[in-house]
Amino acid sequence: MNGLLTDLYELTMAAGYFAAGKHEETATFELTIRRLPRNRDFVIAAGLHRAIDYLINLKFTANEIAYLRGLPSFRNASPAFWDYLAAFQFTGDVFAVPEGTVLYEGQPVMNVRAPLMKGQIPETYLLAAIGYETLVATKAARIVHAAEGREIIEFGTRRAHTPEAGVIGARAAYIGGCAGTSNTLAGYRYAIPVLGTAAHSWVMSFASESEAFERLQRLLGERTVHLIDTYDTLEGARTAAKLGRPLWGVRIDSGDLVQLSREVRAILDAANLNDAKIMASGDLDEVKIEAIVKAGAPIDAFGVGTELTTSADAPSIGAVYKVVAIGNPGNVRYPIKSSPEKHTFPGAKQIFRFPDRDVLGLATECFTGSEALLRPVILSGKVVGALPDAAEVRERATQSLNPWPSPNRRTEMSERLQALTTQVRGELEVSA
Repeated sequence: MNGLLTDLYELTMAAGYFAAGKHEETATFELTIRRLPRNRDFVIAAGLHRAIDYLINLKFTANEIAYLRGLPSFRNASPAFWDYLAAFQFTGDVFAVPEGTVLYEGQPVMNVRAPLMKGQIPETYLLAAIGYETLVATKAARIVHAAEGREIIEFGTRRAHTPEAGVIGARAAYIGGCAGTSNTLAGYRYAIPVLGTAAHSWVMSFASESEAFERLQRLLGERTVHLIDTYDTLEGARTAAKLGRPLWGVRIDSGDLVQLSREVRAILDAANLNDAKIMASGDLDEVKIEAIVKAGAPIDAFGVGTELTTSADAPSIGAVYKVVAIGNPGNVRYPIKSSPEKHTFPGAKQIFRFPDRDVLGLATECFTGSEALLRPVILSGKVVGALPDAAEVRERATQSLNPWPSPNRRTEMSERLQALTTQVRGELEVSA
């Protein structure tokens, strides 16, 4: 994994830790959702698979080190620092919430306990990996919820901010409840169902719509989905109905989806194609889908792209990565940030989930009758057990979302965490 895929200040701090002799000092960092995205009452944790892959494979090549040595910021770095980077290997521990878990504002996603320098460098990548997939998985969950049982297919790679974002976004969307994706690499890499047939260019490349549909049927058989709005949606439906089976159904990509779907349904039923399905697509999101469903439109599935893959209404998440403890048991210092609206709480923490509430406490605490959400995933630089595949994570998310999370769910702070926070803040005031 490319060691330069980070912000410069992670590496200047690393050089500084090394020069100060602090680089091997044990530290605990915490990745926390400080603020929820706009229009969100909760998020679905995702992206842990990439975070683990990054930590386990993080290396600095000779060419990368040569590049860094040429930067003005490292003019005073010692040769020993570069030797340390050349032999870099993550040797710490990671406790994290399983992917597919519902989380609320102020709750930690991950604790990283490692030598100070090795815990600092991963900050940028971990925030990006967890943040993006969490946003998309959460958006997908909202869209699937709005569809009330109708399938959602992820169509977003062509609108993703990079092609690779389309791949990992497809995985996150699947975790959030989508039935499948149009992205074949995501299907190959993560064993996600892939779906898709033909675009408008297919229809336009033939002399007639009828020929285009017939040729598609020869190829795809019962998986055929005719895109019927290239010219006239209702005429396209009549052409599809005339050709008959084999047929999965038809797709409408524009126009008044409610009214058109009703008329298309009538055309298909009149041709005894009662089992043929109707899919709708075209700049959809959870708000539009909810309105379509409430209107009683006979639509069986939705294809959603741009709004899903970019999490368009909430494209960023207020996640932070802060040091919460330095030192070993018996000799621990608890650094905190006290600035307004950006304060932190000391110590490695745990989320204790009860049926009716969550308790945010110290990792050393135990609450009978609760589920401790943060679990070991890396110990001494080694992955603990096999990671769940995308289907298993999707199932966890489905269970986490049933019943649908309440916007009024409480997160309480344990007495021990409150006491430690008061103590550390008092010590900070005295030292100031």
